[in-house]
Amino acid sequence: MINRIAEKTIKNLMRGFPIVTLTGPRQSGKTTLARAVFKNKPYASLEEPDLRLAASGDPRSFLARFPDGAVLDEVQRCPDILSYLQTLVDKDGRMGLYILTGSQQFGLMSGITQSLAGRTAFVELLPFAVQELNGADQLPVDIDSMMLTGCYPPIYDRHLDPASWYSAYVTAYVERDVRQMLKIHELETFQRFVRLCAGRTGQLLNLSSLATECGVTHNTAKAWISVLEASYLVFLLRPHAVNFNKRLVKMPKLYFLDVGLAAWLLGIRTTEHIVTHPLRGNLFETFVISELIKSQLNRGGKPSLFFWRDSNGNEVDLIVEVGPKLMPVEIKSGRTLTHEAFAGIEKWLALAEKQAAAPALIYAGDDSYKHKDIQVVCWKDCGRLLK
Repeated sequence: MINRIAEKTIKNLMRGFPIVTLTGPRQSGKTTLARAVFKNKPYASLEEPDLRLAASGDPRSFLARFPDGAVLDEVQRCPDILSYLQTLVDKDGRMGLYILTGSQQFGLMSGITQSLAGRTAFVELLPFAVQELNGADQLPVDIDSMMLTGCYPPIYDRHLDPASWYSAYVTAYVERDVRQMLKIHELETFQRFVRLCAGRTGQLLNLSSLATECGVTHNTAKAWISVLEASYLVFLLRPHAVNFNKRLVKMPKLYFLDVGLAAWLLGIRTTEHIVTHPLRGNLFETFVISELIKSQLNRGGKPSLFFWRDSNGNEVDLIVEVGPKLMPVEIKSGRTLTHEAFAGIEKWLALAEKQAAAPALIYAGDDSYKHKDIQVVCWKDCGRLLK
C-alpha cells in the first residue's frame, strides 16, 4: 500500500469526533485507507446486497454487530442508517468509533448534514498526489508520462495500462453514477458532453457554448456539470473578487481533477501524442491545479483557490488566500523559463502591492529555485507549495 498523506489527518480527527466521513471519487483509495486506519475493526460494504438489506431492514440490529465501531463503506447506498448512527454515538460517547466512506456528494452529504452535524469530520480523498507516488518510488519519469498516466491508485497498484483502465472506469463508474443521480437515458449524449468538457479543461466555462455544441439545453448542461462536480470528476475554479479598479471576468474555469482521465477523454494514448497536443498547456495546468487541491484536502482543509483575470486579458492562473493576503501563482508548461514567463505575475504584484503574499511560478522543469522574490517550483514539488 502506498502511504497516504490523509492518514495522519484522519487519525488526528478521530481524537475529537466519533465519526470521520471519507469521501471522494470512486477508486481513489478510500476503502484501502479506511481499512488501514481501522485495521483492527470490522468492515462492512453497503454495496453488498445482503448487508444493504440488513442495514436498511433493521438498522439497530445491524449496528449492534459493531459495538466498538467499524468501517462502513459506501454509506450513500443506505442513507437511513445515518439517523441511527447519530443516536448510537451520542449514547456511547467515545471518539473515533466509525469511518464512513462514500463516493457521491449529493446523496451522502445531504444525509450527513441533516443527521450527523457536529458528530462527524470530513476528509475528501482524491487519487494519489505526486508526493505520495514519489515516496513510494512510483512517480512517472517525466511530466508527459505523468499527464498520460494520471493518479488513480489501481493503475499503480495493479500496474495497469492507463488507457485500458480509464476505458473501464468511465463505463463502470461514471455511467453508473450518472444513471443513479440523474436517471439519464441518453448516455451517448452524456458521453459526448464529458468529452467536450475534457476539451475545455483549463479554460473558462461557457455553459451556453457547451450546451449548443452538445445539443442540449443550458439547464441540462448546468445540471450535468453539477453531476461531474459531485462525482469528483471536475472542479470549477472561481474568479477572485479583488478587482484593483479593473473589470473582472465572472465565469469560472473548468478543470478535471485527474489529468490522466482528461487526457484519455481527449483521445491521447502516448507520450509522443501529449508532447505535440494543442491542449498540452491546459493539461499541465489541470495537473497542477489538481495537485494543489489535493495538498489542501489531504490536510482536512477546503480549497481556497481562485484565478484572476480582467476584461483586458490580464491574468494570474491562481490566487491562493493566505490569511488576509493573496498568493499569486503562475503555471507554465515549458521546461525552461524566459523573462517573459514572469511578466504576468510581476504586473499583478504591482497592482496588489501590500495585499500580495509570497508569489510562485510552477513549471514543467526539474529544478526549484528563486527568481528575484518569486519562488520557482518544479512539477514534482508543486504539491508542497501550500504547506
